[in-house]
Amino acid sequence: MLELRELSLQLGQSNEDVPLLTEISARFSRQHYAAIVGPSGCGKSTLLKAIAGLSHVTGGHVLWEGRDLTEQDLDPHEIGYVPQFSIAYDLLTVRESVESARRLRVVETDAAPADQRVEEILAEVGLTEISDRRVRVLSGGQKRRLALALEMVSTPHLLLCDEVTSGLDPKAEAEITKLIYELSRRDRRIVLSVTHSLRHLALYDSIVVLHEGHLAYHGPHEFLFHYFNIEQPEELFPRLAMRAAADWHRSWLKHRGSYYAHFGFEEKADAATPPTPPPAEAPEDQPTVLENADARMQRLIAGLYESSTDTPSAPAVPQPAPTPAFAAQLRVLLARRLRLFVRDRGQLALQAALLFGFPILVVIFALEGLPQIKNLNGVLSGNLLQQLQNQFTQEAELMRTGSLVSGLIMFQVILLALMGSNNAAREIAGERLIFEKEKFAGLRPSAYVASKAIFLGGLVLAQSLWMTIFVKWIVNFPGDALSQLTLLTLVNAALTAVCLGISSLARNAEQASLLSVYLVGFQLPLSGAVLALPSAIAWITRPFIASYWGWSGYVLTLRDTRFYEAVLKITQTKLSGEALCIWVLLCHVALGLAVAYFGSKNSRWE
Repeated sequence: MLELRELSLQLGQSNEDVPLLTEISARFSRQHYAAIVGPSGCGKSTLLKAIAGLSHVTGGHVLWEGRDLTEQDLDPHEIGYVPQFSIAYDLLTVRESVESARRLRVVETDAAPADQRVEEILAEVGLTEISDRRVRVLSGGQKRRLALALEMVSTPHLLLCDEVTSGLDPKAEAEITKLIYELSRRDRRIVLSVTHSLRHLALYDSIVVLHEGHLAYHGPHEFLFHYFNIEQPEELFPRLAMRAAADWHRSWLKHRGSYYAHFGFEEKADAATPPTPPPAEAPEDQPTVLENADARMQRLIAGLYESSTDTPSAPAVPQPAPTPAFAAQLRVLLARRLRLFVRDRGQLALQAALLFGFPILVVIFALEGLPQIKNLNGVLSGNLLQQLQNQFTQEAELMRTGSLVSGLIMFQVILLALMGSNNAAREIAGERLIFEKEKFAGLRPSAYVASKAIFLGGLVLAQSLWMTIFVKWIVNFPGDALSQLTLLTLVNAALTAVCLGISSLARNAEQASLLSVYLVGFQLPLSGAVLALPSAIAWITRPFIASYWGWSGYVLTLRDTRFYEAVLKITQTKLSGEALCIWVLLCHVALGLAVAYFGSKNSRWE
């Protein structure tokens, strides 16, 4: 049984804050299908989130089989939650979506039963015939069926559905409502469904009517019209608006007992039954007792509200079903991410353009290779005027060469930083709602972030390796190729990891992309490679500017050549040791991944 005891929820602690839910008490027995209805903004979705544990209640209790859910979360296999938004990847097929959900949530010891269960779920929700279609081509009703299928993979005892029929045509709405009814009849499941529609009230075992966060009615649909003195369902919301929400709440508490006394049931004053405060004055239009009732209603009401003065034995706390291990979830996530990457033609085209186009941008400025620096021994000959002229020519040559070499190095660094931003800016924020739903169902944030790190690591290595090979082959950069590859890879990885962290904290993909672009935009001016920063500012900003450490370390790989001297001629920025540059960039990577992990652990439903 699911029981709500004077459940309240308020944002903030000030007396002026309007409560979202106020002292809601109700019970739902096993094998029960309840609708939660009310005008927009009355607290329907908030109530569902409070039951699911997604919103922290400020008063009262939510009890499930005797356990207080305000103190103890339900195990992921016990509860299913179907939110308003889409919870599937457009590029996966229906069967692939259900299969990946099953493998992420349920431990399977044999592949055959697992495949059989997937087929059974597809049949239950009526998706067998279109199981090979991609999600992006499904109709609204088919997507709602898929959302229900994804919750059925763990066979939950409590299923919460938030506006699953909104936006559907009448035929699709009727089909989905009936499908959820059928799901409530399997495994003695409790289903609570938030809906704006009042078309199919007869299918529900009970109706919960909310008005401005107050409970105005909870009972069978047969008595809804009598209680509110209306003849048609569409009259309900205008009727609610005729009185204050608190009046409706007090009236229901007063008349609830009389409604059920006629069925041979008396409410008993136990801890589960809230006290009934007397209203200031009895409402004029409230009914007293119905004159007729059938046996079905008697059983229904008894199941909804029965209580006992006997002290029940402590319910046995069920052992939580095992969630797939970290490694198992990681394998599923990696396989799914690779499949999505291969199928996303737009992303593939963009990655190919960056991979091959950015190195070409670098070598355009040095198609003939680096200029040769003449007179390497520095000995000048001729008369004094010729010596001064030669010295001036050599200095100018050194400065031009130093400017070119420094610019080419920084160009590679900035372009790889931009690749890193593109790699990760939308990686979490772009699928945050799907991730939140999977996390609610038992997905480990550590496995999720690890899958992102491994996938993005492959992109980083491919981009950095090709940049190093292509530029070194065309421009013929001197210096140790392995050291240069290491530094360029770490710059790319640092920006990728930091932008992944930004993606985990951002409210949406657009915000994450904008912040990541700003981050890359500040890399060049704050690096000091073009214009030296004042010492006081440099010491503050330098630890956070990955491009400085990549540029500085790369320049140091040329220290055994005359090009190193040429770069020193045109820069006033102090270079840091190569080993220090590598360690700082590694710290950037570690910090970015840590932020991504903690950002993923925090809830971002809205």
